[in-house]
Amino acid sequence: MKNSPRLSTLNNAGTMLLRILFAAVAAFPIVFMLVSSLKPDTQIFGDMSSAAAFLPVGNISFDNYAAVFDRVPAARFLINSIGISAVTVVLGIFINSLCAFALSRMEVRGKRVVFTVILATLIVPFQTLALPLVWWVNQLPYFELSGFSLEISKGWLDTYQVQIIPFIANAFSIYLYHQYFESIPKELDEAARIDGAGWFKIYRQVVMPLAGPATATVAILTFLPAWNSYLWPLMVVQSEELRPVMIGIQYFFQLNVSWGEVMAYASLITVPVVVLFIAFQKSFINSIASSGVKG
Repeated sequence: MKNSPRLSTLNNAGTMLLRILFAAVAAFPIVFMLVSSLKPDTQIFGDMSSAAAFLPVGNISFDNYAAVFDRVPAARFLINSIGISAVTVVLGIFINSLCAFALSRMEVRGKRVVFTVILATLIVPFQTLALPLVWWVNQLPYFELSGFSLEISKGWLDTYQVQIIPFIANAFSIYLYHQYFESIPKELDEAARIDGAGWFKIYRQVVMPLAGPATATVAILTFLPAWNSYLWPLMVVQSEELRPVMIGIQYFFQLNVSWGEVMAYASLITVPVVVLFIAFQKSFINSIASSGVKG
């Protein structure tokens, strides 16, 4: 028995209302953060007991944002995080997609074992690897150009590369690319090889142009941990000019805590993530859906 048009309309309306309700609940913390960043501390605490906590009413100004840049080198932290995250994303896309391409498209002996080992690393928490990784990066050579000579020193601690290179290869990114590449017909590879294309040309001109949704997803999933990194920079970076944005949070809790400034700083470091997700959300959803088709 088919549902009547009226019942179907009511069901659609109910579903839409539930979605709006869930979206509103999820947006409350972000709205509160943005609104509170425009208020002085006294008004933030005064508005807590009413809906005014979520509304830009009262003594509204951008003084907290100006105070953020006076209190911490926020601009430097932002530039560091943007550079570190961008380089990690670009190199991560290239390295992880190449690995997934070899495991998915090329006939290599033992590739299933290699793929299984890569996936097994997902169950190992980073906290268990952090201390051994600190020891290893401190043993690596560091090349520095001094005048017209190249000097070699030991240890990557307190550098940019120690915040980038350990996080380029990512098992979950390889998995996403592998699953997406499996959905691309291999007849395209055979046609390209007949035309004289090598494996790298097939990767660059055939497979990767068709993997846009997977690339967008990997970009988001690589950018987020790189941008939100706190524990690792805290362990390996001492110089203030090399620190990322998340380390800046602790500056606001050293002396007098100003919650308006904390909210302003949190807003500054949240906006890039929200903008990135909004820009790539369609490709992100398409990639997740297609990755689950073949497994």
